[in-house]
Amino acid sequence: MEKLSQKEQNIISILIKSEKPLQSSEIHLALEKAGQSVSLVTVKRALSEMATKGLIDTTGSGRGTNYSIAVPGRVFADIDAAAYCQIEPDRRYGTSAYSFDLFENFPMEIFYADEIKSLKSAQSEYERKTQSTSETIRKKELERFVIELSWKSSKIEGNTYTLLETEKLLLENQKAAGHTEDEAKMILNHKKTFDLIWQNPDEFKTFNRATMERIHASLTQDMQISAGLRKSPVGITGTKYRPLDNIYQIQKAVDSLSKAIQKQKTPTAKALLAILGISYIQPFEDGNKRTGRMVANALLLAHNNPPLSYRSVDENEYRQAIIVFYELNLIVPFKKIFVEQYNFAAQNYTIK
Repeated sequence: MEKLSQKEQNIISILIKSEKPLQSSEIHLALEKAGQSVSLVTVKRALSEMATKGLIDTTGSGRGTNYSIAVPGRVFADIDAAAYCQIEPDRRYGTSAYSFDLFENFPMEIFYADEIKSLKSAQSEYERKTQSTSETIRKKELERFVIELSWKSSKIEGNTYTLLETEKLLLENQKAAGHTEDEAKMILNHKKTFDLIWQNPDEFKTFNRATMERIHASLTQDMQISAGLRKSPVGITGTKYRPLDNIYQIQKAVDSLSKAIQKQKTPTAKALLAILGISYIQPFEDGNKRTGRMVANALLLAHNNPPLSYRSVDENEYRQAIIVFYELNLIVPFKKIFVEQYNFAAQNYTIK
């Protein structure tokens, strides 16, 4: 997949912010108001090329042609996630509605050429390091990885355990004072779930509803969170996005996500889409983002790729990137985090 040109980004930005399809003259006027000097002929040519690429949809013909954003155009648009999230939720231009065509029309290649090169280089380095590392060291590295994953994945969800407290909990079963019982259970469940996918990699080579529910049940055991797909609505703090509230629609959404993941050509692309897709559908009453991260790691491990600990990720940037996907279906901000964390994992762990 080639990166969108600045001209394409500018046009897509206008279409994303519009509540209705626009004609070429309206897009031209919006570009001029934004301080971009471009002729109407150039805009029409760009729109024609973007329609050919599948970035935008057209209706009508001739002067009555209307243009709207297509799924690939939404997916690859780029914005400043932090600036977008500074706007109050109800004042943002993103939608609150679930996009029923998102996974059905999701692009089959979601990484740019330079990102693919970076991921392949990281994978090669990871394989070189693990092959030259003794089994004793790999066991110690695995222990360290599990501690750091359990700590940071829990912290993203608001858990207040420190890294050192997490280490004592997992290695010595020593719960830290001043924390809730559920915080300790969340961390312990991370370790138990990672052990599950580590010991049974062949079971997680593909994504489906059963494996997702198995991972979720392990992550939320003894935490008073219902197992299985939810049967009631959920709200998400910090966003106006409202996930589906009908269990039959949720089932169809998960199945659609499964098909989209299967179409992806690489384990990294499958893992990225799993994280975003599970977070977006919110199939469970709680524990969705945790499940997404662990499902992604299961897919990576099953194909001998380095799993992600998220140790160096900024929690606010993570949440902002997820919100942008909720409301705009943009993957670029989160994709940047994923590539950074994949490279971090390849450089800092030898657990194969």
